[in-house]
Amino acid sequence: MSRLYYSRKRVMVTGGAGFLGSHLIDRLLAEGHDVLCVDNLFTGSRDNLVEAAKNPNFEFMRHDVTWPLYVEVDEIWNLACPASPIHYQHDPVQTTKTSVHGAINMLGLAKRLGARIFQASTSEVYGDPHVHPQPEGYWGNVNPIGPRSCYDEGKRCAETLFFDYHRQHGLDIKVARIFNTYGPRMHPADGRVVSNFVMQALKGEPITIYGDGSQTRSFCFVDDLIEGFLRFMKAPAEVTGPMNLGNPSEFTILELAEMAIRLTGSGSTIVRQPLPADDPKQRQPDIALARKALGWQPTVPLEQGLERTIAYFKQFT
Repeated sequence: MSRLYYSRKRVMVTGGAGFLGSHLIDRLLAEGHDVLCVDNLFTGSRDNLVEAAKNPNFEFMRHDVTWPLYVEVDEIWNLACPASPIHYQHDPVQTTKTSVHGAINMLGLAKRLGARIFQASTSEVYGDPHVHPQPEGYWGNVNPIGPRSCYDEGKRCAETLFFDYHRQHGLDIKVARIFNTYGPRMHPADGRVVSNFVMQALKGEPITIYGDGSQTRSFCFVDDLIEGFLRFMKAPAEVTGPMNLGNPSEFTILELAEMAIRLTGSGSTIVRQPLPADDPKQRQPDIALARKALGWQPTVPLEQGLERTIAYFKQFT
């Protein structure tokens, strides 16, 4: 038999119909694996899986990870959870349940199967940081009872569960802390800053900035992030993370708005609104660990990535 047969794995991706999950599935299929996509389609979309669905090695299952799942797989990627404030604040109790119950169910499955499991955590575990840029050793500054807490604390609890399963049961885990990521297949109405600015610019609407626009973010193009995912998952078992994955190039929100206007050729103006509660003033990853352990760093500049994102969003205007 071919080497491909022996290297092929049956891989499960929860949240696979989402922005990141669908890009990950495309790469896994390209590597020759059998891929099971599990998604309840709360924020994901079958439209993101059009190409994947043409592949005979792809299978879709509609399922909510807050309920147990009994399947046979070699590897688990847990990406299931709404990731934008407008979506995760819609039903905050369900968001917390997805992070916590979902983690428990997927960890239990991984334990039964002896499978390596990847957790898509978030830079939001750092809250509104007092340390800049944020290294993995920083414990964060998070409000446990605010409107963003369902996501922030849900993801923090999920990390706790992953490392307790690792220590108590010897589970093979990978925990990635994902910083702001953008690119094709973002939901045009997800409320995140890139999609907001691009859609407003394409429609010629005023671009809404919250606060004075001096708050910073670091934007990683989706292709770069998925490459980091794959390298991390293939790293030796002792490389558990948590590991920051994101682009350390820092931009103010005002700079992003001005770039969106310029690249779309828009006549949009900029308007300001009050800053939302618990909105972080700074966000920039320290990726020294990823550089050392994975030989990984982003390669797509913001302007180039935005051009590709704008081309995708034009279909919605």
